[in-house]
Amino acid sequence: MKKKLLLLLLFVLPFGLIFPQSSWIRINQLGYLNKSVKVAVLVSKENLNVKSFELCDAMTGKSVWKSKSVKPYGNYGAFASSFRLNFSDFKKDGAYYLKAGDVKSPSFRIGNDVYNGTADFLLKYMRQQQCGYNPFIKDSCHTHDGFIIFHPDPKVDSTHIDVVGGWHDASDYLQYVTTSANAVFDLMFAYEQNPTSFGDEYDKDGNPGANGVPDILDQAKWGMDWLVKMNPSKDMMFNQIADDRDHAGFKMPSQDPVTYGKGKERPVYFCTGEPQGVFKNKNRATGIASTAGKFAAAFSMGSEIFSKYYPEFAKVLKTKAVEAYELGVKHPGVCQTAPCVSPYFYEEDNWVDDMELAATQLYQYTGKNYLKDAAQYGKQEPVTPWMGADTARHYQWYPFMNLGHYYLAKSSDKAIAKEFTADFKKGIDNVYQKGKSNPFLIGIPFIWCSNNLVSAMLTQSHLYYTLTKDASYQEMEAGLRDWLFGCNPWGTSMIMGLPKNGDNPVDPHSAFSAVYHMQVDGGLVDGPVYTSIFNMLKGLTLHEPDEYAQFQSKRIVYHDDFGDYSTNEPTMDGTASLTYYLGALQAEGNKDQAGLIKKKVK
Repeated sequence: MKKKLLLLLLFVLPFGLIFPQSSWIRINQLGYLNKSVKVAVLVSKENLNVKSFELCDAMTGKSVWKSKSVKPYGNYGAFASSFRLNFSDFKKDGAYYLKAGDVKSPSFRIGNDVYNGTADFLLKYMRQQQCGYNPFIKDSCHTHDGFIIFHPDPKVDSTHIDVVGGWHDASDYLQYVTTSANAVFDLMFAYEQNPTSFGDEYDKDGNPGANGVPDILDQAKWGMDWLVKMNPSKDMMFNQIADDRDHAGFKMPSQDPVTYGKGKERPVYFCTGEPQGVFKNKNRATGIASTAGKFAAAFSMGSEIFSKYYPEFAKVLKTKAVEAYELGVKHPGVCQTAPCVSPYFYEEDNWVDDMELAATQLYQYTGKNYLKDAAQYGKQEPVTPWMGADTARHYQWYPFMNLGHYYLAKSSDKAIAKEFTADFKKGIDNVYQKGKSNPFLIGIPFIWCSNNLVSAMLTQSHLYYTLTKDASYQEMEAGLRDWLFGCNPWGTSMIMGLPKNGDNPVDPHSAFSAVYHMQVDGGLVDGPVYTSIFNMLKGLTLHEPDEYAQFQSKRIVYHDDFGDYSTNEPTMDGTASLTYYLGALQAEGNKDQAGLIKKKVK
C-alpha cells in the first residue's frame, strides 16, 4: 500500500517539494467506537515538544475539537520523542484526522458500526486454510492422508487411516491438533459469547451460499470433524499430520509434491507421550494431557454448541469429551509437536491449563462434578507464564491465555470465583506493568507470533472487564487493539485486507500471494519480533527493499515481505483467537447504537 502511495507522490509532486518526513501520528485505521478509549501516538525522529492537538473534519478540513491531553513518553525504538494524544472525550460520528502542529494523521472514522462484519472477515482466512476441500481454490488437496507412525503395535503402525480435512497450520501444509483444537474452541467461544455478531453467507464447505448455520460454526464444524478423525476411539489419539519435510518451497496445496515414502499419503503422528522426531531433531514430550485436554475441551463445548444444528453429532462429542479427558488424567504432561529436519517446533511446556479448561467444560455441559478438578489444575498455574516475562520459547505457554480461569471466575462457588478473578487480573497487571512506560502501552514480549499474544491479552482484558467492570486496564486494552490496526511504530495493520483502504500486509509469507498473486484476506500475521530473534532465525531473506526501514530499531522489527516468515506469516490459530474480540466490539457498538435510537424515538 505504501509502495503505491510513494509512486503516486513521485508523479504528482514537483521534485523540489519532496522532502523526508520526520514525524507521524499513528492511529487505529479501522476507527473507534463512540464511547471507547481513543488515543493516538505521535512519534518523531526529532526532539519535539507537543502541548496540544486538534481533531479536524476529514471532508472539510475544519477543526472541530481541540485538546491539551498530551502525555510525553520520550524516546522509543527508532524515535527520539513520542506522545500519547487522548481524544476519548470526543464521541461524535464522522470521519476525521488529527493534527499536531504540521503533523497530520491518516483519516479515520468514529462510529458504533466500525467493527461490524470484522469478525466474519477473519473467517475468509480460515476458509482459505481448509485442507481436503479448499473453497478458496475450488479444488481438493491431501486426499490420501495418511499412514500411522509411532504406534507401538507393529500391526497398526504404517497402516492407512482417513484423516482428511481440517486446516493447514499456516502457510505450509502441516496440520496440528495443538493449534487446530484451540482454534475450534476459540471459534465456538466467540459464538457463545456474542452470537449476534456472526452472519450466514457460506455453506458447510465454505462455498458462497447460506445454509442456516452461522459461518463461524461452519468453520468450527469443519475443524471439529477433523478432530474426531484424529481421535477415532478412546485409545487412538493422534497429534499431527506431516512434518517439516513439507518445507520444500511455495506450492499450491492441491499440487503438493512432497513425498514421505508412501505415495501421496502423509505421516500421522500417534500420541505416545514420549519424545518424537523422525530424524535427528526431537521434541521433549512428557505425556499426553496437553493434547487430550484440548480434545476434551473442544468436544465438550461442541456437544452443546452443535446440539441445535447436529444433534446426533453432539451426542457423539459428549462421549468423546469424557474419554479424552480420562486419557489426559491417565497421562499427565505435554505432547509437543514433532520436529524433523529443522529444530523448530511448538515447544509447549504446560498442560494443566488444558486440563483445567476441559474440566470446566465438562462441568458446564455434563453436570457432573468436575469443578474440583478444574480448580486443582488451575491452582497449579495461576498466571500463564509469558504474562510479565521478557521472552519465551516458541509456543512455550500455549494456549496463550487460559479460558479455564474465565469459567472458574464465573463459578457460583464464591471462593473459587474470587481466587480465579484475582488470577485473571494478575496476568493482565503483569503485562500492564511491563508496558506502561512506552507510548503504545505494549507490554508483551516480542517473540515469534507476538500478535497472538496481543490477541490473547485483548481477550483476557475484555473478559476481565465484563466480569468486574474494573476499568483499570481499559486504556492498555485500547492500546493493544489499536496496535493491531496501525497504531504501532510502522503504521500498518496486522490483519490482511483490514481495513480495505488502509496500510495492511500485502506481501505475506504465503504461496497464494507470493507465487500465484491471489489476494489473501483476513489472516492475522505473526507480528514484530525482537531484532535479535530476526537475526538468529534460519532462512530469512527480504526480497524487496524494506519500505519500513526508517521505523525499524535495534529492539524490534516488522517486514511486509514474503521472505520474513518470522513477522509476516499469517497463522490460523491466531486468526481464530481474534474472532472473540472483534465479535465483542461489534456487539458493543450495536448495543450502544440501539440504545441511542431507542432514546431518540422516546
